[in-house]
Amino acid sequence: MNIAYLLLGSNLDDRSSSLQGARDAVSDSIGKILKVSTIYESEPWGFHAENHFLNQVIKVETPFDPFTVMEFIRDIEIRLGRIRDPLGAYVSRTIDIDILFFNDEIISDEKLVIPHPKIQERMFTLMPLNELDESFIHPGYRKSVGELMNECPDTLEVYPYLQNSPQ
Repeated sequence: MNIAYLLLGSNLDDRSSSLQGARDAVSDSIGKILKVSTIYESEPWGFHAENHFLNQVIKVETPFDPFTVMEFIRDIEIRLGRIRDPLGAYVSRTIDIDILFFNDEIISDEKLVIPHPKIQERMFTLMPLNELDESFIHPGYRKSVGELMNECPDTLEVYPYLQNSPQ
């Protein structure tokens, strides 16, 4: 069995329901969810949008290889209404699922890069990841998630999601 850490994100429509739909679909197709972080809310990273993002990291046990997991992820995103920008720009979305880590593998392929290349730059990724496993060692940087979080240059506010917080 393999262990994958996946980041779920949404800033359109019913964001909480989108995350729940993604967790359900991951559980149905990719594998058993072992751990689930708190849901965090943050401003969009890398672009301007009206709505804040909700993000959550899940730890998944899967029998599949990372390329198959990525195929499942693309199918899940499409089913949940994800529309990609044709030029690859950051845009608002109903759901986004990223593979952060897959075991301790390093993959650099035109279709897939693992670990996710921007983990160390994004507090909205590091906070929920740190909650699940602060001692996990990034196989490329050879630093723990906790160390990466302490060194992260991201200054956008990230906080636990409260149902009645501002959008």
